[in-house]
Amino acid sequence: MARHFPILPAALAAIVALGTGAGVLQAQMMHGGGMGHMHGADGTGHDEINMPGLRGLNATAEESAELAVMFQGFQSMSRTVENLPDGIRTVTTASDPEVMAALVSHVSGMIGRVEAGDDPQIFIQSPTLDLLFERGDAIVTEIDITDAGIVVTQTSDDPEVVATLQTHAGEVSDMAARGMLAVHEMMMKRVGN
Repeated sequence: MARHFPILPAALAAIVALGTGAGVLQAQMMHGGGMGHMHGADGTGHDEINMPGLRGLNATAEESAELAVMFQGFQSMSRTVENLPDGIRTVTTASDPEVMAALVSHVSGMIGRVEAGDDPQIFIQSPTLDLLFERGDAIVTEIDITDAGIVVTQTSDDPEVVATLQTHAGEVSDMAARGMLAVHEMMMKRVGN
């Protein structure tokens, strides 16, 4: 995997999960219109503060906390995706410095995990990530941190990986635009199938 770190070596992996983020998160929507009461995929009640779906079988507390910061501050994020013939180019930024710091750390960590095949198994994680963790060695990643945000280019010679990168980039863009509502809808579609 080719990687470029012109500014921050630690800013490498979260775009896959958020960027790549990140279809990566548990549905937490208002249940029956009740104020503050939420439901999760496991049927337990919880709220936007605890966000238990952001935890994982192999995720650290810090990784889950970064996801929570990004989901709670999703309205400060903006993201563009360009589908390339052999992959994607994404630009993600956040106007809130705390959200931006979590984004940079998350992108760095997730790309590192993909390279190592070390799936965090976040409870609300999109199934598209399964293939990316399995075939991380088939992905070439370049990351630049610029005034425009985190710019991530990921390419592959494997057509299935390319299609999965593009699908996941769309999922992450939806989460960046709509937060947990996007995750909830994605999970409901899976349950309906």
